[in-house]
Amino acid sequence: MAPQAAIFQAMRIRKLPEGTINRIAAGEVIERPASVVKELVENAIDAGSTQIDVVFRGGGKALIRVTDNGFGMSAEEMVLALERHATSKLADDELIRINSLGFRGEALPSMASVSRMALASHAAGRGEAFSITVEAGRKGDITPARLGAGTEIEIRDLFFATPARLKFLKTDRSETSEALEVVRRLALAHASIGFTFVTEERRWLDAPAGERVEARITRIMGAEFFANAITVDHRGDDLHMTGYVSLPTFARGQATLQYAFVNGRPVKDKLISGAIRGAYADVLPPGRYPAVALFITCAPDRVDVNVHPAKTELRFRDQGFVRSFIVSAIRRAISGSLARPDTSKSNFTAQAFRSAYTGGFTPAGPQFAESTQANFAMQMPLQGMAAEAQTAPHIDYPLGAARAQIHDTYIVSQTRDGFILVDQHAAHERIVYERLKRERAEQGIITQPLLVPQVVDLDGGAVAAILSVTELLAKAGLVVEGFGDAILVREVPAVLAKANLPAILRDLSDDIRELDQITTIEARVNHVLATMACHHSVRAGRVLRVEEMNALLREMEVTPNSGQCNHGRPTFIELKMGDVERLFGRS
Repeated sequence: MAPQAAIFQAMRIRKLPEGTINRIAAGEVIERPASVVKELVENAIDAGSTQIDVVFRGGGKALIRVTDNGFGMSAEEMVLALERHATSKLADDELIRINSLGFRGEALPSMASVSRMALASHAAGRGEAFSITVEAGRKGDITPARLGAGTEIEIRDLFFATPARLKFLKTDRSETSEALEVVRRLALAHASIGFTFVTEERRWLDAPAGERVEARITRIMGAEFFANAITVDHRGDDLHMTGYVSLPTFARGQATLQYAFVNGRPVKDKLISGAIRGAYADVLPPGRYPAVALFITCAPDRVDVNVHPAKTELRFRDQGFVRSFIVSAIRRAISGSLARPDTSKSNFTAQAFRSAYTGGFTPAGPQFAESTQANFAMQMPLQGMAAEAQTAPHIDYPLGAARAQIHDTYIVSQTRDGFILVDQHAAHERIVYERLKRERAEQGIITQPLLVPQVVDLDGGAVAAILSVTELLAKAGLVVEGFGDAILVREVPAVLAKANLPAILRDLSDDIRELDQITTIEARVNHVLATMACHHSVRAGRVLRVEEMNALLREMEVTPNSGQCNHGRPTFIELKMGDVERLFGRS
């Protein structure tokens, strides 16, 4: 018998001491200082507080203090609160209808087992306040205290009783950042409550009580997000979602500006994040993430929050319905909004102008004039009074009146209070794509059989890739079949009758591998439509008449998602006259 087996055979089953049990529980509930902040602040919210103040020092190892003005605890309740699985939040002992943030009764005893805790509370309607200290799970005596209404909990020397845990903590700055983010999320979820977060360095958060939701979102997520956000308000059965989602062009390289709340609980849930990703799949390129603040309310028995001790994960009773609900709500919001410029792009454009010309420039003789004319050649189809006459009917439209074309690629449009620069190819690409999607949804893609089927020569790998998805291509209106070592095209979408079919098939063959990453048939078909739309669109380098430019602008104004192309890039940028005047020092 192996020595280790002999040791285990000699050991008998026994009940672990309460202190050991609490330290084991602390490993699940109290992973780091931010976990302490989360549990204490959630308790303060559940206690009906209108003001919650957090002091955080030494990366949370030296001191964490949370003070609230909630209904407090009596001396007897304070002692009981330090016992495992003692809670005031499950009146009927059921885990089905949970209406509070906390309910497990594990947090306080877990903290007390690995730190030096001081708990003081003044119960509403009681004349006295009391305090108690706990060191590594050993309780002191209840003593009178001086404290206004509410509760104050101090956690000092976190993990001193389990020093091995200290080795897994990050730098003080990183731990502070994590804890601040916890409070920011809770502050965003509960705008009616005031929050402060203070370290030895500074006051990082000071959100007043009674703040409007819009003001709280701006405070936490920034004014730039709010300026580029679209309202969401969607109901279905006993599910309701409100909040704001960003324009697709206002996207980031990471998902750090995605906030989701279910019944007031901040969550990091795979179903919700996957639904957000799915909603933007048609308008964002891979690796870009929108900014969102979504508030979901539902019947408590629709969702199970008792999945993990940290309570950031949850499980919906009908996951398919909830995912579809979130996707459709966001898609409706971003496709229903009128064409809007991304203000961050406008600001960037203004800064680019300032950077380019703050030092001025000196023309260098005739060669400079010639190169300038070549590089800034403009198609000016209208002059003088004729320009004014044709501009007038369009000037009050959201995207204004076409004035010029630059480099045969960009349309310059004048509005009442500024001007707009439009990427003609990107804009038309989105228009064609949305037209194809609408056609397919309403009656199916209108196809045109080719009088003489076209043979397209591709390399062997491309031919094999195309033939592997012929059924999918047919759903998108492109009917093809194998023809020896080539592809025979028999039918195409009517709007693509004059498109470059070899180019379309080459791009589609390159996209086949990406299609494997897309799960739904609809999304796969849309991906094909987007690729085809790109080849039918007005290309960069094509000269447009002013009537064509204005027609493109008018179509953009009524086309869903026209603020970005099929790849997620912006289709237009706006500069207000105030921006222009500041560039020239006139304001």
